[in-house]
Amino acid sequence: FKSLSSFSLHHCSTEQYCGDVCITGHDSGPVFEEQPSSVVYPEGLSKGTVTLNCQARASPAATYRWHVNGTNVPVGDPRYTLVAGNLVISGPQYGSDGGSYQCLAMNRCGTILSRVANLKFGYLHDFSGEGQSPQTVYEGAGAFLACQAPAHYPALSYRWFVNDFPSFVKPEGGRWFVSQVTGNLYLAKAEPNDTASYFCFTTIDMDISTKSTFSKANQLTVQPDANARKSAPAIKVRFPAETYALAGHTTQLECFAYGNPVPKLRWRKVDGLLPSKAGASAEGPILTLPEVTFHDEGVYECEAYNSEGRDKHQGRINVQAQPEWLQVMSDSEVEISSELHWTCVAAGKPRPSIRWLRNGQPLSTQDRVEVNGGRLKVINLALEDSGMYQCVAENKHDTIYSNAELRVQVQAPDFRSNPVRRLVPAARGGQVMLECRPRAAPKPTLFWSRGTELLTNSSRVTVTPDGILWIHNISRADEGKYTCFAENYLGKANSTGHLSVRDATKITLAPSNADINQEENVTLQCHASHDPTMDLTFTWAHNGALLDLEDPAGPYHRVEGKETIGDLLIVSGQLSQAGTYSCTAQTVVDSASASAKLVVRGPPGPPGGLVVKNIAETSAELRWSRGYDNHSPIGKYVIMGCSPLSSGWRTMRTDPSNIEGNSESARVVGLLPWMDYEFQVIASNILGSGEPSMSSHTVRTQQAAPTVAPSGLGGGGGDRNELIITWTPMAREYQNGDGFGYILAFRKRNTPTWVVERVSNVESSRYVYSNQSLSPYCPFEVKIKAYNCKGEGPFSQIALVHSAEEEPTVAPSRINATALTAFEMQVSWDPVQHLSANGILRGYEIRYWRQHEREAAADRVRTAGLETTARVAGLRPSTRYHVTVLAYNSAGTGPASPKSTVTTRRPPPNRPPGNVFWKTDGSWVTVRWDHVKALDNESAVLGYKVLYKHEGQSALKILDKGKTSVTLPLPKDNGYVVLEIRSWGEGGDGAAHETIVSRDSVKGSEQFHTLGGRRYNRDIATDTEV
Repeated sequence: FKSLSSFSLHHCSTEQYCGDVCITGHDSGPVFEEQPSSVVYPEGLSKGTVTLNCQARASPAATYRWHVNGTNVPVGDPRYTLVAGNLVISGPQYGSDGGSYQCLAMNRCGTILSRVANLKFGYLHDFSGEGQSPQTVYEGAGAFLACQAPAHYPALSYRWFVNDFPSFVKPEGGRWFVSQVTGNLYLAKAEPNDTASYFCFTTIDMDISTKSTFSKANQLTVQPDANARKSAPAIKVRFPAETYALAGHTTQLECFAYGNPVPKLRWRKVDGLLPSKAGASAEGPILTLPEVTFHDEGVYECEAYNSEGRDKHQGRINVQAQPEWLQVMSDSEVEISSELHWTCVAAGKPRPSIRWLRNGQPLSTQDRVEVNGGRLKVINLALEDSGMYQCVAENKHDTIYSNAELRVQVQAPDFRSNPVRRLVPAARGGQVMLECRPRAAPKPTLFWSRGTELLTNSSRVTVTPDGILWIHNISRADEGKYTCFAENYLGKANSTGHLSVRDATKITLAPSNADINQEENVTLQCHASHDPTMDLTFTWAHNGALLDLEDPAGPYHRVEGKETIGDLLIVSGQLSQAGTYSCTAQTVVDSASASAKLVVRGPPGPPGGLVVKNIAETSAELRWSRGYDNHSPIGKYVIMGCSPLSSGWRTMRTDPSNIEGNSESARVVGLLPWMDYEFQVIASNILGSGEPSMSSHTVRTQQAAPTVAPSGLGGGGGDRNELIITWTPMAREYQNGDGFGYILAFRKRNTPTWVVERVSNVESSRYVYSNQSLSPYCPFEVKIKAYNCKGEGPFSQIALVHSAEEEPTVAPSRINATALTAFEMQVSWDPVQHLSANGILRGYEIRYWRQHEREAAADRVRTAGLETTARVAGLRPSTRYHVTVLAYNSAGTGPASPKSTVTTRRPPPNRPPGNVFWKTDGSWVTVRWDHVKALDNESAVLGYKVLYKHEGQSALKILDKGKTSVTLPLPKDNGYVVLEIRSWGEGGDGAAHETIVSRDSVKGSEQFHTLGGRRYNRDIATDTEV
């Protein structure tokens, strides 16, 4: 057996590495660093390769083998290559290479199996050559086009394009939906411009490529319908009644409805709150829940709604989970003939089953081995039990592996790695422990001696079965050498240590109990005596937890002083710092401790056990249990609440209004019916208000009939024979219950009978009543109230609303159009007589067109009120125009007046004044220019306009035809003036010449300067110009 003293032996089966002995302290069994992953390879791709990775850390280095579908992979085949541990398959073929692959890594310490990797082949066949029958639907109706995808693997993604690729259907607006379950294209409400050819476009994603194909054309024809019927939603895409989701993955539910108007969608969780991670998808056709957890399990509802009604569908999400380790075994070195107990625990849904492998081979109960689910027991361990063990947990979603190495040890006693301590100090009057832990297998017999005296159990000496020596009530006489002897059938060994006895450590000044208010400082004292040959240190613990006294920013600080003083300073005491403080003075051989209690008074702690009961329409009862008063009696409670309508927590009204400190219940009043609330309770005392309790569960008050009427009642306008009534939709806080809608009552003024109509959509804000017998602009008395499933609310005040107006029936008379300039005319007319029976006259519309144009192309200008004159600008010079005037109201325009004709004046000269000169005289400047002569086709010049601009101020001088000069003041400062000079006449203002004149630039100048005369030129006058 001596030759086995430093080895553990692993025995090999046909499936593992068979070689030399595994050497303890030197060798290690394989541990995977990289394992193979499943691959989807394109079917028919003959020149590619697939690499399945497998790398393990081991000493000596691991060798590898591979299994496919439980049999050896023929690595000798040229299509299979082993690169390190990786398996490379060249030109994978569907028939021969598909299947489940596993890697075996092995060395002389054992063998382990990798996880299973599946090699599957992806394919997407072409669509059937037969197109689908054309579909015809009426405008406003719903429709769907079936995709009928071809055979494929793996799952497809679907899109549709219209007429030509890549004009893909866009789902914006909610009319279109492409199901990713069936691939079908759904249309909520057809419109005439939807008539087109549609193509289903499918794509598969594989690990190294993607493939797409599209269907034959699906022809959709939409027949126009001017009176398309409105319809309530009808859900056509329904998610399953039971959906199984995998924890940690994303799950989606599809829901889509036909309807006119296009239905909106919203989701809710019937048995709880909709997870916030649903985000914007909570109002779309696909509810998306990323990273699903078991909290997301429950019943979900999709509701489709429009102004005509609603439709609902429900289904349940059941969450399942892949196996996950909760407890695994670890590498173990165990002595021969002893027992091994290993446990593996895995969570998952369905519950995982657990099996065991040793060196890649299944383990079952037999002989010395007992397998019981996740428990493995091996008794009377032998050398051949050494090796690599694997615990395997699996359910239908996944299989996971946990590895550990077992080494069965056989060895004579040896103290070299763990001898008895050479010097063991101990305090007088105390106790000491001497350990004896040699390496040995099997377990050795242990005994102790002092000198030549064999030690046995007595009143002061205890020798435990596992070789620990205890000496109690130590005195100086106990000093000396102590030897431990170890023996098994492989040999003997011993180790010796020396016991040295020192003076005991004692607390000389213990800390005293203290009582402080929150935020106050306190010092706890602690002094001690000790053996002078050793160092003394102090530590403090709070409720058993050691304190950090070295953090300068922390609340605990050591008071500096002599070595024998260990006082503790607590800064700004907090409630959490109340409790028992223990001071420990210690040396290397012993310690002494003393404790004191610190009371910190402060605001109360949070109340507990908050529950909401007896929930009514506008009130709810709250019950709670008292929290800690923190050594100051609770004076009162305050209840806080929040709802979806509030921006945060606010103080609630209660009964009683003041809740005394000995209360443990109260009623919250003034709540809104059919509203979600959360509540908190806060206690306070003379030292302040404490932390709030944990929030209650969200509760919803009972439903009640509405108590207020809708506001903003009005209306008017619309088409002939219509009465339009409008109002402001009721906010959520006033609805008070489900099944909410509006009741409208209206009647002609001075008639006794009310017409009553119900509007079932909460978001409606408009109702149109059509009746061919309605007179135009007829006054109606209108009132409105709200209703829900609990009843009806009060009517609003009566409002006066007129039916739609009728266009004016009378045309303006005595139209007169006068040309003002080449570009502008003035039009005047006699007003029409007000006929209030038809409506309210809003103003007049002037229509004008050139002589050779059609009246239909006329330009139009409307007056802002009831004025009977208007200017029309933007005309062409020397052009003959026809002009007519019409009265208008909200229904449209009335008949046109008789035409009037006007010819605009000839245009003004398009040239600015030329040869402009200027001359200064002190604080004045004189500017002169040449006369502008009009051409034959231009209007005569009647004079000139000079615009004088300085620092935002301007002044205009108008001169008659005979004057071609002007004298103007210069600014007193060193600024400048801008002069604009232009001609004017019957055709309007001519082109301008602009000049800039500065006092500095003309100082001392006595002569005229030419400034130039090009049109729109801007000249800057300086004293250097010629």
